[in-house]
Amino acid sequence: MLRLLLILLACLSACAQAQTATVAVAANMKPAFEEIYQGFKQSHPESIRIVYGSSGNLATQILQGAPFSLFIAADEAYPLRLYKEGITLDQGAVYAIGHLVLLLNSKSKPKVSDVPEQIASLLKRANKISIANPELAPYGAAASQYLQTRHLWDAVKGKLVFGENISIATMYVSSGAVDVGFTSLSLAKSLEVAKTTQYVHLDGADTLISQRMVLTKGAPKVVLSLYEYLQSPAAKSILIKHGYSIP
Repeated sequence: MLRLLLILLACLSACAQAQTATVAVAANMKPAFEEIYQGFKQSHPESIRIVYGSSGNLATQILQGAPFSLFIAADEAYPLRLYKEGITLDQGAVYAIGHLVLLLNSKSKPKVSDVPEQIASLLKRANKISIANPELAPYGAAASQYLQTRHLWDAVKGKLVFGENISIATMYVSSGAVDVGFTSLSLAKSLEVAKTTQYVHLDGADTLISQRMVLTKGAPKVVLSLYEYLQSPAAKSILIKHGYSIP
């Protein structure tokens, strides 16, 4: 009986050790992260579960006890909030600077100028404008700030269509459901989105978003290695290719 109990305890311990680590990744990072992770797996074949979503939703899940070992966010506010709550190892690191752009469904449409006055005119003429939920998604918050700073909010607020995260807001434009919307440069450059859209660069410091990542306490070794790999020259090269700047 004792021997059976010891075997059972050993099995339970092995199962606990074999549990798959989980990493939370902001939706705007999906194309770049998928490529980075493929490179990482060449030297780290251990299984890691990847969950994508809005930074606000992911942060809330972590605060509620979700077992995410690494949080790769789309801004700095959510990771630093987790740090203040004592959930993370430290303040983490800014791994990339994201760029807010305007995305247009480009079927039968001429190229659009990036002149601010022409962008304002385009937004005022649009029937619907998609943005990510500003309360959950940093790129949605940046889009909201962009509109308010340029005194466009009152003119367009009745046209806004909100996506839960930046990927959904982007899909509204790429599918043709909405003619124009705000997204990240990284998603605008992705192959699937680029098939049906064109993007326009937006001016201003408020269109640049510092993106921070943090490790939660107790993160396993493979996740610590991933955190380090995300700051490697190989990962930085991929981030630049996908439209990010490196801090």
